[in-house]
Amino acid sequence: MRRFINLNKGWKFTKEGTVTDVDVPHTWNGVDGQDGGNDYKRLVCKYERKVARPEMTDGEQVYLEFKGVNSSCKVTFNGKEVCRHDGGYSKFRVNVTEQLLDDNKLEVEVDNRANETVYPQTADFTFYGGIYRDVNLVVVDKNHFDLDYAGAPGIKVTPTVEGMAGVVKTEAFVTGEGDVKITVLDAADKVVAEGGNNEELTVPNVRLWNGRIDPYLYTAKAELVVGGKVVDEVKTHFGFRTFRIDPDKGFFLNGKSYPLRGVCRHQDRPKIGNAITKAMHDEDMSMIVEVGATTIRLAHYQHDDYFYDLCDRYGLVVWAEIPYISRHMDGADKNAMSQMKELISQQYNHPSIVCWGLSNEITMHRAGPDRLEFHKKLNDFCHSYDPTRPTVIAVYMVAMVRNKLNYVPDLVSYNLYHGWYLPFFTLSGKKLDRFHRAHPNTPLGLSEYGAEAMPNLHSASPRRGDNTEEFQCIFHEKYLDIIESRPYLWATHVWNMYDFAADARNQGGEPGMNHKGLVTFDRKTKKDAFYLYKAHWSSDPFVHICGKRFANRCGETMTVKVYSNGDEVQLYNNGRLVGQKKGKYKFEFSVNLENENNLEAKCGSLTDTAVIKKVGSPDPSYKLSKKNKGSNKSWEK
Repeated sequence: MRRFINLNKGWKFTKEGTVTDVDVPHTWNGVDGQDGGNDYKRLVCKYERKVARPEMTDGEQVYLEFKGVNSSCKVTFNGKEVCRHDGGYSKFRVNVTEQLLDDNKLEVEVDNRANETVYPQTADFTFYGGIYRDVNLVVVDKNHFDLDYAGAPGIKVTPTVEGMAGVVKTEAFVTGEGDVKITVLDAADKVVAEGGNNEELTVPNVRLWNGRIDPYLYTAKAELVVGGKVVDEVKTHFGFRTFRIDPDKGFFLNGKSYPLRGVCRHQDRPKIGNAITKAMHDEDMSMIVEVGATTIRLAHYQHDDYFYDLCDRYGLVVWAEIPYISRHMDGADKNAMSQMKELISQQYNHPSIVCWGLSNEITMHRAGPDRLEFHKKLNDFCHSYDPTRPTVIAVYMVAMVRNKLNYVPDLVSYNLYHGWYLPFFTLSGKKLDRFHRAHPNTPLGLSEYGAEAMPNLHSASPRRGDNTEEFQCIFHEKYLDIIESRPYLWATHVWNMYDFAADARNQGGEPGMNHKGLVTFDRKTKKDAFYLYKAHWSSDPFVHICGKRFANRCGETMTVKVYSNGDEVQLYNNGRLVGQKKGKYKFEFSVNLENENNLEAKCGSLTDTAVIKKVGSPDPSYKLSKKNKGSNKSWEK
């Protein structure tokens, strides 16, 4: 049976001639890729370590498995180059059996330099160099489920629903010989169907994977039998579900309307970049679930296998995509196609995934006709490789409705920032309506929208560009109005769930960061806008006073805003009732400022508190200015 030996510990890392001891996951851009200036180290670095020969029986084979190396690498084993890989976000493996000695030397040269052949090269996020996901040795019998093809799991599961039954076809791919036995198990590990490879197996009285309502998962187990003995085994979770997307009525899951309202996610953290742990993935998912999202766009690349598993388990509907982004490069078509092949091959079995993203804002820079033609080829490849899921593009906000790229995929979504980068919130709604009229048979979504906010910046008169929490709330209130009055939108995704590093940026008083997140980079602070979405999306009762961090205020009165998913809120100041209001989501009160104001909001048995002090003049630390630019790193608080 196959065995996994983890190789994360004990690496020698060489950067610009300096050797240090590191463990992987690791990146060399955890600091310089987050401090602004666009001067982070994009170069070639080297990782090496000793690898002991694993215990093996005759005929077993050994593979190296890398789950993520950004962005290109050359792997050498005992002095022989055994593979190269281009693309920093996908899994790859290589058979090293023939090179295996008792004591082995593994060397990996990792390259994140700028080039014209590997995506991404132009994008609003940091391209962290390094071996930033797990490395394993995989020991298998000479007869085994395939480990060579595009990092795939060796088993492909295609479920369909027929009345009250589920029908599943399982394809297991074998290296060598042997008979394949397929077993389907329910969530309690009870056998519900058995058969052979490529057979259609029926699960009676099937329980559907039903998003956040009931994300029920089955398991398909494939066993490879040689001479009556099981020599290899692979398992994969999957789910039975149906979905359709109506251009007028939006997304339907299992025959019922299921509005997709959610967020986009980048995967990095302070100081460690993309080299994050399972606990960090869990933390990210916990807050996405808390806010009440039903969908997540995993931008702008293939995320860790573990996070797709979490999406399956928690019922998040997923838009998965490759980093074909911002600028088309004529010399990188092969790489984009390769990354799409790896994405679909590796993630095909996930019931959470409903579409494959072809590109993001690819019209941001000029390009010739090759861009359109390549999109057609990429789109056709996705359909041939996976006929069960539609394709989608995320369109740059200034791209014309009649742009020819809009005719290529099955679904279209726009990234719109009117009210932030451009004035006039209403233009976003008009753009969406204009597209819907021009393309009535093409489902349309809103793939990005957001505004910067730092928890240390505040204003009683918020305005576009001030980076205050207060304006971010106004921005998202306006967009929620736009979204909720347009039921035809097949999916909407806030940009972004979390602040993230973009080293080329210098905005908001903190160079190197994009602050459009509903939560700070370190995940310690949920901005007020987080609770706006929780009020709209979550059924878990809560009440939240906005502006807690706006603690010093001047004037005679102040407006206190409260978010809640209850229908009635009372506000007290210093123990006295200010007011009681009925409504939905947002409750506003005018409060006479006293020297010290102990606010308490009540919604049924739920409460929230804040302390506000009256001051004689505006607190200058709340204002974004050249003087304090770069002085406040909100995510370190």
